[in-house]
Amino acid sequence: MEKYFDATYIWESLPVLIPFLKVTFLVAGLSVLFGTLLGFLLAAAKIGKNKFARKVANIYTTIMRCTPSIVLLFLVYYGIPALGENIGLNLNNVNTAVFVVITFTLQFAAAMSEVMRSAFASIDKGQFEAAVSVGLSHPQAYRRIVFPQAFVVALPNFGNSLIAVLQEGSLAYTIGLIDVVGKANLIIAGNYNAHTLEIFIALAIIYWVLSIAIEQLFLKIEKFFSKGKQALKTN
Repeated sequence: MEKYFDATYIWESLPVLIPFLKVTFLVAGLSVLFGTLLGFLLAAAKIGKNKFARKVANIYTTIMRCTPSIVLLFLVYYGIPALGENIGLNLNNVNTAVFVVITFTLQFAAAMSEVMRSAFASIDKGQFEAAVSVGLSHPQAYRRIVFPQAFVVALPNFGNSLIAVLQEGSLAYTIGLIDVVGKANLIIAGNYNAHTLEIFIALAIIYWVLSIAIEQLFLKIEKFFSKGKQALKTN
């Protein structure tokens, strides 16, 4: 097959690639969900009074930050089944997507723990003390005063981390997951490596649109909640 540039392949590839976004969204969505929950626990440990828990949370975050995504993906993909064999579990038939979700859950949790910790630290402690002094319980003060403000502070970094997970998830094809990137590679292989550039341009367009859409969505959400925060201060 001749290897010349043909822009029509870009537009012809898009309808073929887009249906596989559901796999990409599923992996990213589950990673964000579980990663946020684990990140909350890690953040709680970091700001808590238990020195051992704080040290463990900080070590975990450091390890995750220092481990490239592709390395962690292979560690999880090959390491978990190997550990399973040692205790008599056969995990070789587990769906590949499970290992991808575990990998990016671990990474997203580390990022979220720092986002939540820094957002919590940015709130003046005097507001919490004032809320308690007027009769609110500690849980009520956190729920009504601290958490809403920390949420607004954390939104931009949460959105950036979400985009990062979506993009890093493209590595999943390296262990055989057929998401949008995996499908692109199958198309290229089926074309005997012809029109590779056009197909990757189509792939890039998809990620550009998704990233910009997520960024704009979080800007609007942040603006909406910031207005509410300003209204509360005015009152």
